[in-house]
Amino acid sequence: MKNTGRNMESSVKKPARQRITVGDVFSVRVDEDITKYFQYVADDLTQLNSQVIRAFKRQYHANEAVIANEIVRGEIEFFAHVFLRIGLKLHYWIKLGHVPEVGTVNVFFRNSEDSGNPEVKRSEKWYVWNINQPFVDVGKLEGTYQNAEIGVVIPPDSIVHRMRTGEYDFVYPHY
Repeated sequence: MKNTGRNMESSVKKPARQRITVGDVFSVRVDEDITKYFQYVADDLTQLNSQVIRAFKRQYHANEAVIANEIVRGEIEFFAHVFLRIGLKLHYWIKLGHVPEVGTVNVFFRNSEDSGNPEVKRSEKWYVWNINQPFVDVGKLEGTYQNAEIGVVIPPDSIVHRMRTGEYDFVYPHY
């Protein structure tokens, strides 16, 4: 065979990059027989320009037929910041479909200056924010702010863990 100087691999087409847009619905296999879902609802420029998802509480049997429009009308379990492409690339979730209606996304997020320090069990250095709004330093986390979602960008495996167990699998200070 004559060598043409071309790399044979370069002639193999790579799959097209999957387009991700606000409203996309993703499925997550939380165990062998159970699937749960989340929807991409916003971009948060104030948190590393990450994507914000809302995860739904209902569990579906893995073989159960689902309709994206019905899934997104379900009860919301939590909101989180993620990088969706990383989760897709690592096969933590797959894109199911698209539902353009995301409604009004009015959720408070919280973070602590003590985040990442395993020695701090209870922090009094909190700040909160809404998506794409300025951070508000609140010090001690009190009142409705205690219901704010953890606002750091969550790794895909930790999103799956929370969907499976209801809790994150990393150290984070209490209030």
